[in-house]
Amino acid sequence: MPSESAEQDIQNLEIPDHLPLLPVRDIVVFPYMVLPLFVGREMSIKAIEAALAGNRMIFLATQKVLDVENPKPEDIHDVGTIGIIMRMLKLPDERIKILVQGLSKGTVRKYIQTDPYYSVRIAKVIEAKPATASLEAEAVMRTVKEQLEKIVSLGKVLMPDVMVVIENLEDPGRLADMAASNLGLKVEVTQDVLEIEDPIARLRKVSDILSKEIEVLSMQQKIQAQAKGEMDKTQREYFLREQLKAIQKELGELDERAEEVAEFRKRIKDAKMPEKVLKECEKQLKRLEKMHPDTAESATVRTYLEWMVELPWSKKSKDNLDIKAAAKVLDEDHYDLEKVKERILEYLAVRKLKDKMKGPILCFVGPPGVGKTSLGKSIARALGREFVRVSLGGVRDEAEIRGHRRTYVGALPGRIIQGIKQAGTSNPVFMMDEVDKVGMDFRGDPSAALLEVLDPEQNNAFTDHYLGVPFDLSEVMFITTANLMDPILSALRDRMEIIGIPGYTEEEKLGIAKKYLIPRQLKEHGITEAHIQIDEPALRQIVSHYTREAGVRNLEREIANVMRKVAKKVAEGKIRCYSITTANLHKFLGVPKFIPEAEQEKDEVGVCTGLAWTEAGGDVLYIEATSMKGKGLLTLTGHLGDVMKESAQAALSYVRSRETLLGIDPDLFAKTDIHIHVPAGAIPKDGPSAGITMATALASLLANVPVRRDVAMTGEITLRGRVLPIGGLKEKILAAKRAKLSTVILPKRNEKDLEEIPKHLLRGIRLIFAETMDDVIKAALQRPSAPRTKPGRAGKRPPTKRARASRAGKTKRAGRSRPLAPAI
Repeated sequence: MPSESAEQDIQNLEIPDHLPLLPVRDIVVFPYMVLPLFVGREMSIKAIEAALAGNRMIFLATQKVLDVENPKPEDIHDVGTIGIIMRMLKLPDERIKILVQGLSKGTVRKYIQTDPYYSVRIAKVIEAKPATASLEAEAVMRTVKEQLEKIVSLGKVLMPDVMVVIENLEDPGRLADMAASNLGLKVEVTQDVLEIEDPIARLRKVSDILSKEIEVLSMQQKIQAQAKGEMDKTQREYFLREQLKAIQKELGELDERAEEVAEFRKRIKDAKMPEKVLKECEKQLKRLEKMHPDTAESATVRTYLEWMVELPWSKKSKDNLDIKAAAKVLDEDHYDLEKVKERILEYLAVRKLKDKMKGPILCFVGPPGVGKTSLGKSIARALGREFVRVSLGGVRDEAEIRGHRRTYVGALPGRIIQGIKQAGTSNPVFMMDEVDKVGMDFRGDPSAALLEVLDPEQNNAFTDHYLGVPFDLSEVMFITTANLMDPILSALRDRMEIIGIPGYTEEEKLGIAKKYLIPRQLKEHGITEAHIQIDEPALRQIVSHYTREAGVRNLEREIANVMRKVAKKVAEGKIRCYSITTANLHKFLGVPKFIPEAEQEKDEVGVCTGLAWTEAGGDVLYIEATSMKGKGLLTLTGHLGDVMKESAQAALSYVRSRETLLGIDPDLFAKTDIHIHVPAGAIPKDGPSAGITMATALASLLANVPVRRDVAMTGEITLRGRVLPIGGLKEKILAAKRAKLSTVILPKRNEKDLEEIPKHLLRGIRLIFAETMDDVIKAALQRPSAPRTKPGRAGKRPPTKRARASRAGKTKRAGRSRPLAPAI
């Protein structure tokens, strides 16, 4: 701080009206202030050189935006300080260190020069000094000095010599500048103080700033005092506990129980549990501390605490949000399944845009062996998460899901919490297999317990009976699998996003075998491609003649069978490349297990091809109908379920209602027994999709018109002849393709479902969409040009109208023993 004589010299200095300008970034320079500056920008260095070449004076102005490397005139404040360079030192890194002293405030009037440095025309700001200090000025000065003493007492660091100078200052403007420059305020606030010309107003501004600073420091001191109090309490407890431990050690009373309690206390702290869980753990730990170690309850509490500290309350896997990398992982592990992969990539995309989101709950439904479980593993690998799998098949006890209450001996948490502990993180991919095979008995309904687990609105506070405290499952990605949708509880089905995974076509199975199954089996059997080559026709024959499934599990088993036989030969020393062809395949796998259904050689009367859905995928059913003399009875064979029996009754009623249009003798129904048989009688069959097939077989039989052998059909029939939609469309089309059928009749209302079926599956198949049974008969039955005859009376002409009327009258007169079916 300059002395009075130095100040007088400064006042007498002649300041030119234009000076080089030095933009400063993170500080505001006040008059009479001495400070060092480090200069590195080229334009700033040139401004200093220009000042040193002249009267050593320079204008110091603060930048408005600190990050601007090359500020323009509009980026620099107009009000600054005229300074003089006292010393200059060049540094090794080409920067310059200068020591400057502020002389007087000034204002930029005009920028005279902008290159290579700024030169400005300035106007010196002269503050008016009152002859005698007013009462207002005296009061404000005392207030500011007291405020400065207060902030020092509250912990604000100010140099002692600065406080001494402030105590001796009598000029309000100088006091304001001195206080503002030493408080460490933000640049914008300090600049506002500098720009106020009136000394009293400037001092009031500083007083307001100090008042706010005192409030902040007081609050800070209060918080520190509270924290110190807590710390002192913790340190005191720790000190007393250590003393107690030392006393017990001297007395020989320090046992393993104290060490165990201390270990639990440390693990509870490290687990970073939620507050509610932490209170429960501390409560149980205090109980354990007071119990005798040999009591049964002590073992129960110890087991409970071990479960609590081992659960991942705060541990999470970091998601791999690289969508391209995830897509690559999914494609590496699975063939096709585009819909499922797209859903996972959509989840990743949303997760990338939104940091906090609930985990999806997916349900993969499809026949065995299509890759539902392995797909879950691939999803976990793509996301970079842990994978947990739990099988729910045959689970009947609700406690398997929710856990047992701790009052029972041998109680444990449910499978959900056990899986989370096994994963070690709170956001794994959690797969529940066979959710459609969950049972129910007197111990409760596990499906109902799953409602809370698989509900995104509730599972953020899932309470296991054993734990007794909520656990957050909202970030877990739950994936369930099922073979059938019907057995799943409707409320549970509503909570899940259903994704169907149908069976594979023959071409897809070939692709899967080449890309995944054969390389995997080569690795597992310790042989290489140098030992075995399976050509494509042989592989195709394995698919069609040795397996009959929607998935590829049995296909892999048959491939492994071939590999084992080759591995045995190699192990015996017969090392060469074994080529597997259709000619020698039977030597490795034996005779074919499945002979494809022989195609009909000709169109037949009363034989119709239907399509059915099974757990192994789609299948072809040949429904046969035949007639014989009798009393109008309907016989159904082939191990049919109730639904198919009712469909057969409805089909017969429809055909009777269309007897005129089909050219069927009305008397035929009273004198003829009809037998419908579905081959493979040992296999149970049921479902609603064989209605139109049975109706077509009956219509063909009674009208004596053959059914086209290249036509297959599926759909349910009503008494009015409407064709109702069915499910499992892709599987049924696959079955038709395998049977080499060229035409498939489908319900009209299933036309929309073709969007879900890959286009390559539809190649070579003509689809006919039927709205009514009339459309089905028109497409399926041949229409010969010769008139139709009754079955069993070939060659006779059909009865005339008068003859039919005569016979109808005789029937009526015979006591109306059989009413005619109404026409629709």
